[in-house]
Amino acid sequence: MKKNVAILLFDDVEVLDFAGPFEVFSVASELKNFELFNVFTVAKTNDAVSAVNGLSVNPKYNFQSCPPVEILIIPGGVGTKKVITDKEILTWVNQIHQNTLYTASICSGSRILGVLNLLDNKEYCTHQGVYEHMAEIVPSGLPQKEKRFVQQDKIFTSGGISAGIDLSFHMVSLIYGTDTVKTTADYMEYNLSHQSI
Repeated sequence: MKKNVAILLFDDVEVLDFAGPFEVFSVASELKNFELFNVFTVAKTNDAVSAVNGLSVNPKYNFQSCPPVEILIIPGGVGTKKVITDKEILTWVNQIHQNTLYTASICSGSRILGVLNLLDNKEYCTHQGVYEHMAEIVPSGLPQKEKRFVQQDKIFTSGGISAGIDLSFHMVSLIYGTDTVKTTADYMEYNLSHQSI
């Protein structure tokens, strides 16, 4: 059964935070006749999103038109500072999370999970420059500064920017196995040395 992977977009989102996971899940599916994942972007509205450094991105869906989500990817970027005060985005993330197979934050996307109290008393990773802020957002959280990513139940968090690619490979391996990951990484010419698979 093909799984829907939704990647949240918002202004000042970090480009590799969303583009890296998009590439991993998309290529994994492409190499298997597009049967594994349906990967798409979603934002509050269909208006173009201005990512970090000015890249303009058109979300595929808005919150109202978004299909059911099995895997939710929450990227980071300086825009997360505004997102954590946006009740509409927070409500949507919280609602979608209730029914996901996996919910994952990349880099400072951990702020969003933190303000939703989803990281209370849990281990988490984030960007090296965000741990101080995370200590204020979720004082009961257990930072894992030396790890690339961690899993707590169905919630994954990853370190800064490129760690989101490693986490995406890991999630693919959990669902479809290491052979699918190795085939995908070979095609992408990506070194899996950070991985534990």
